[in-house]
Amino acid sequence: MSFGPLYLLRNNANDVVVLLAAMSESDIRGERLKKLEKLKAAGVEPYPSHSARDTSNAQFLAGFEALGAKTVTLAGRVMSVRGQGGIMFADLFDGTARAQAVFQKGETDDDAFSLFGETVDAGDFIECTGVAYTTKRGEKSLLAKSWRMLSKSLLPIPEAWFGLKDEEKILRERYLDILLNPEVRAMFERRARFWQSAREFYLSRGFLEVETPVLETTPGGADARPFVTHHNALDLEVYLRICGGELWQKKLLIAGYPKVFEIGRVFRNEGQSREHLQDYTQLESYEAFADAKSGMRFLQELYRHIAKETYGRYTFEIREHKVDLAEEWPEIDFCTAIQKEFGIDPLSCTEDEAVQAAKGAGVTFGDSPNKARAVDHLWKKIRKGISGPAFLRGVPVYLSPLAKHMPENSDKADRVQIIMAGSEVGNGYSELNDPQDQFARFAEQQALRDAGDDEAQRLDTEYVRALEHGMPPAFGFGVSERLFAFLENRPAHEAQLFPLLRPKEQ
Repeated sequence: MSFGPLYLLRNNANDVVVLLAAMSESDIRGERLKKLEKLKAAGVEPYPSHSARDTSNAQFLAGFEALGAKTVTLAGRVMSVRGQGGIMFADLFDGTARAQAVFQKGETDDDAFSLFGETVDAGDFIECTGVAYTTKRGEKSLLAKSWRMLSKSLLPIPEAWFGLKDEEKILRERYLDILLNPEVRAMFERRARFWQSAREFYLSRGFLEVETPVLETTPGGADARPFVTHHNALDLEVYLRICGGELWQKKLLIAGYPKVFEIGRVFRNEGQSREHLQDYTQLESYEAFADAKSGMRFLQELYRHIAKETYGRYTFEIREHKVDLAEEWPEIDFCTAIQKEFGIDPLSCTEDEAVQAAKGAGVTFGDSPNKARAVDHLWKKIRKGISGPAFLRGVPVYLSPLAKHMPENSDKADRVQIIMAGSEVGNGYSELNDPQDQFARFAEQQALRDAGDDEAQRLDTEYVRALEHGMPPAFGFGVSERLFAFLENRPAHEAQLFPLLRPKEQ
């Protein structure tokens, strides 16, 4: 015999708590609508705009002994309600802590006591005014003299949420997941600390925080497929940005700002996976008169600072990998690794050799395979087995259209990627500031687009013109919220508050 969800409700006599399994959600909603009407009939506004709360639950519990007979007003969501006869109890949660309110005949106003029993359910928001009171069991409580409805809930809080296997329901009703699951709640508090610690790190080192456009006429700064929309006022096609304002921030270096950074949303119209999202937060920064080599120590310090401030530790288990950020980070040469594993030199091999090596390694291509895509996929095969943290160096220039050449090898880009738990969790360059070189690389990328590679970059003549006014040598870096998901050892969508889902059919 199967039953529906379990909910805690008060019976018609209002003096016991009963567990109902047979009532449907619509039945429960109907009962609560009746209670809503009862509140209105009693002259109670069930959704007032003001609360008289003067103390948080956490403050109330922390200063309990010093309160004495002082009257205080608490407020919060009723997480459970129980009792019988002349005494009832409600656990209130206000986001800071849970505190128990006690309603007792002879202490609570008679009319208020009766109305509480007739109308209050788990899920409602109420406020209670009373004095500190210790129960016979020694629990710090508020002995309520009066109470007031702040928000009457019409749907119940599920008792059977824990152990729920329906991931879509969990993500679709994430507000319940956060309310009922302390671990999830704590994760999003860590997420806030994660970004705050990154921001503090940059500000303490003299960086200026900036905001750059999200709508662009030419998406640039990364190899990715953009979202396209129409700007009605200007009557033109525009794109949601695919990186954290890279070309805009470098224009700010041209403008004379030596250090800039931005934490903002990025949008890529691509596939979803454990590591990839279409709508996510990214940090990007640019520092004049620095390069990839000097930037490596900066990045070590940044990641260690974030880990220490967010988690209080440097060691993490991420899937099958063990990562220790406190260790020294080795350097891995891109071309050496591929030649050792697959027998081709990414610099000198032909396009056919690269494509055949990738196909032999099990890579599946789209309609337009090319050398750059083939070599990139071969590296990703190797990367999966690297725990890190490590620095990847020596990536071919044809995979890095915005990076300078390495001084010792003009075929390699002066680029650094951070490798952790088999993936890339950070990417930086010695930024290209030669306008003629930049134009030539953009032209190569545009040729790839014209040949069918819709992730290749576009020719951006306005950016080239800005470079012609002169940009100082600089180090640019970007890291997305993928790093946070990795440190949490969760899929990327689980580490977002409200990941994108298909609309539920009504």
